[in-house]
Amino acid sequence: MEGGCLCGAVRYVFDGEPINSGLCHCESCRRTASAPRLAFVGVLSEVFRFTKGAPVEYASSVGVIRSFCGRCGSPLTYRRDDAAGDLDVMTVSLDDPSGVPPTFHVWLSESLEWDRLAGNLPAYQRTRDG
Repeated sequence: MEGGCLCGAVRYVFDGEPINSGLCHCESCRRTASAPRLAFVGVLSEVFRFTKGAPVEYASSVGVIRSFCGRCGSPLTYRRDDAAGDLDVMTVSLDDPSGVPPTFHVWLSESLEWDRLAGNLPAYQRTRDG
């Protein structure tokens, strides 16, 4: 799968199947996306690589690094220090985001009051682990 930022300055590719695909409602993700929730696709770090340009990295919270295009601001990745082998890629940065629909919601405890869920995807108040 391939993707990149809005302006095309940063491009990436990853091989293999995604580990998971979800929608996050936490405040940090909402602010990153400037949207009520952020769609992400989990992949193994070892199968992901940037093919054009280099993103800017930002420590959005303790142990969390996000990357984005320094030119247009598009959010691209999210990685946690305690899960170095995993990487979350922003779904809508994929060339074909419709090919990886979300299968769950996380951090509903921080969702906006007016952001109503539709459908019947599993939903977790925090992470899927607890």
